[in-house]
Amino acid sequence: MTVLTRWDPFREFTTLQDRMNRLFQNSYGEGRDESLTTSNFAPAVDVYEDDHSVTLKIEVPGIDEKDIDVRVENNVLTVHGERKFEKEEKEENYRRIERQYGSFTRSFTLPSTVDADRVTANYEKGVLKISLAKKAEAKPKQIKVNVGGEKNPEGKAPSKAA
Repeated sequence: MTVLTRWDPFREFTTLQDRMNRLFQNSYGEGRDESLTTSNFAPAVDVYEDDHSVTLKIEVPGIDEKDIDVRVENNVLTVHGERKFEKEEKEENYRRIERQYGSFTRSFTLPSTVDADRVTANYEKGVLKISLAKKAEAKPKQIKVNVGGEKNPEGKAPSKAA
């Protein structure tokens, strides 16, 4: 089976532009001073939900727990923190900085099923785990459905009285 693709004369220019951008970022990214390495960044977050809670896991390695602030206001969970730049003095001519430094803020609108008074946060091995308990009325309930012809446990047909 043969697949036809439309020829785009500018596709190669886009590829060339991407390569040139990477070349300049890699070349001039070396030897940056502190002012260039401090910026805002957004740590990775996993969000999952079960019958009892909503849980967030936020990757914040290298950040002291005293530099992390977790708040719930007006049904919005806000996590703020800062990774401080550690100035190193080296005699070598070559230095590379790939980790991001600076402050971050992540905000999440909470569903109405979350109880804002029952929030817990734990910090372990560079991962901040925030558990948001659900309200009791939001938890799923199993309801037995009676079929019209079913009989009660006593063997009698269901009464029609209301």
